[in-house]
Amino acid sequence: MKTTYHPADSRGSADHGWLQARHSFSFAEYYNPERIHFGVLRVLNDDIIDPGKGFGMHPHNDMEIITIPLHGSLEHKDNMGNGSVITAGEVQVMSAGIGIMHSEFNPSAEDDTKLFQIWIFPDKKGITPRYDQKVFDQSSYKNSIVKLVDNEEEGDSLFIHQKAAISMSRPDAGIRLSYKNHYPANGVYIMLVEGKVTIDGNTLGRRDALGVWDTEEFSILAKEDSFILFIEVPMN
Repeated sequence: MKTTYHPADSRGSADHGWLQARHSFSFAEYYNPERIHFGVLRVLNDDIIDPGKGFGMHPHNDMEIITIPLHGSLEHKDNMGNGSVITAGEVQVMSAGIGIMHSEFNPSAEDDTKLFQIWIFPDKKGITPRYDQKVFDQSSYKNSIVKLVDNEEEGDSLFIHQKAAISMSRPDAGIRLSYKNHYPANGVYIMLVEGKVTIDGNTLGRRDALGVWDTEEFSILAKEDSFILFIEVPMN
């Protein structure tokens, strides 16, 4: 098993006044030649958006974009006619394909929006853009690993155009979990949202991350009550 450790304070950062962002990989004005991507995982942004603020209409193409609110809400509009508000417990996926325009705003007048946004390279270019979202029961994350996003068009998870899987878990202190790859040759990028865990001798604290590959299974021991994000992706 091979690993790469990314401590929380090694991430890029940006302060736009209304937006506080931390970048696990090179993004916008943050550039680190050693942190361009992890396999086909291109972006993992950890954003805080002020009340009433957000991103105006802007374009994307040939990218699978997954948004996971952690706190507050996010209003989405796009040029396909979609318009919705997602909140913590929901997950949104967007296949940009041949091109899409969309906006993202915090609709609250009082509360910050905190979210992860993930960009994954698709397994094919030039597809028809699509949008989907789903509410997940966060209580199901307790001491279990729950898959939210994958490449299967049937089932309870949201579909994306890549043999990838995104999962979340909330283990209690002392619980040991086993993560088994959904696609054998993939690697897994683990972001510890909250808490403290150990993986293969590596101790992770809040917002630390570990990339794991060349293995099909590994274990996680929760040293504290924890909240974990798993992003499993092809490595080539």
